[in-house]
Amino acid sequence: MYGSFRLILQVLWAQLLCGWVLSSELTFELPDNAKQCFYEDIILGTKCTLEFQVVTGGHYDVDCRLEDPDGTTLYKEMKKQYDSFTFTAAKNGTYKFCFSNEFSTFTHKTVYFDFQVGDDPPLFPNENRVTALTQMESACVSIHEALKMVIDYQTHFRLREAQGRSRAEDLNTRVAFWSIGEAIILLVVSISQVVLLRSFFSDKKTTTTRVGS
Repeated sequence: MYGSFRLILQVLWAQLLCGWVLSSELTFELPDNAKQCFYEDIILGTKCTLEFQVVTGGHYDVDCRLEDPDGTTLYKEMKKQYDSFTFTAAKNGTYKFCFSNEFSTFTHKTVYFDFQVGDDPPLFPNENRVTALTQMESACVSIHEALKMVIDYQTHFRLREAQGRSRAEDLNTRVAFWSIGEAIILLVVSISQVVLLRSFFSDKKTTTTRVGS
């Protein structure tokens, strides 16, 4: 019993690794006035999903464009913070998707994307699908689906945490500069007031002129 359970867990782990290979997940820096493109070979009839999110930088927006092998635009959005697009490949070839920050003059962005190609392979490819799953197999399938959901939730929470940390650091920097500016203004005003008050109470020199006879 223990050996069978261990074997099924190994199969589950292997299938999870195969599922990860089918997707391209990346976080990269996109400089200002720059454009970054990625390419993926896709077979006809394959279902694909492109999901992206701007993690840090500026107004957290970026241009995104997806093209088929013939250069036909399948998806195009301008200044989006995050989005998801699902499509089915209509032809074989290399598909291109690009992220552009060309509208920004001085702010670079950090962009995350996940490009999933196809569905996960079956958990038990050698099993006869006509027969019902055993209790152990059903448990493995449930664990497999639950782990995929956990991975998705962890990814989104990491992105939200990184975005929140970036906002907090940016706000902290602005507050620090504002505090320094207020301190400088307060110092200048204090010195000016002291100088002005001293000028009010300073002794004025008087000159006397004698008129000779």
